[in-house]
Amino acid sequence: MFRFTRPLLQQVTKKTTGIVGLAVHQNPLPELSNTYNSTLSVLASIPPTSVYRQGVEALTKHKLNIVQGANGDIASVEKQLDEGQIEESLDIAKDELKLAENMLEWKAWEPLEEKPSPGQWEYFGNTSSPTS
Repeated sequence: MFRFTRPLLQQVTKKTTGIVGLAVHQNPLPELSNTYNSTLSVLASIPPTSVYRQGVEALTKHKLNIVQGANGDIASVEKQLDEGQIEESLDIAKDELKLAENMLEWKAWEPLEEKPSPGQWEYFGNTSSPTS
């Protein structure tokens, strides 16, 4: 009569993530796509020369392509993202969105207001100059 595929069966029967404080999301893929798109929108406000923007933008676009190419298959997205359960991926995406908003507020790409103290960037015997 009806033949359930594994991803469909997982969506129907999943009652818990098994992680305290992390509830099962009923429709995670659209939410994940929206979060990635929101992150990309925030990143567009950061100068393109920012190393943070370049790295996060590339990673977010890659993850968004995985979600969009999965055709609703949650198990496939979980496997390709390799971040655990889909709810964990959604949690990570929301955290990155918050961080991108904070980076925009902090203007982390701007030069320091004060010169660093001599030796501030020395650690474990390594030295670096402000220009390197």
